Amino acid sequence: MTIATRNIFASVPPPASDEQLTALLTTTNMRLERIVSHAHASPEGFWYDQEWAEWVIVLKGSAGLHFEGESAPRVLSPGDYIDIPAHARHRVAWTDATEPTVWLALHYR
Repeated sequence: MTIATRNIFASVPPPASDEQLTALLTTTNMRLERIVSHAHASPEGFWYDQEWAEWVIVLKGSAGLHFEGESAPRVLSPGDYIDIPAHARHRVAWTDATEPTVWLALHYR
């Protein structure tokens, strides 16, 4: 059996028009992915309303995560994490414009 060792910061893609998502581990009840953002934000007026809950941590960079009904985005810095219940409407207000924002997101039932 071969067990590979990898690094979450390896092969961070250059800026692109969309965030880059990389599936790291997938089962029937969960999906773990790396998200790389380069000054990305959700489109104006768009809100995520996801079927699965999502636990997310910012590993590098920063982001503003805005929840419906809140007056301002929550600022996430490296090490900050949040558990988002299913159907909690939210959007990415902004991500760092000076460096990539690297997120680790666990989507689960």
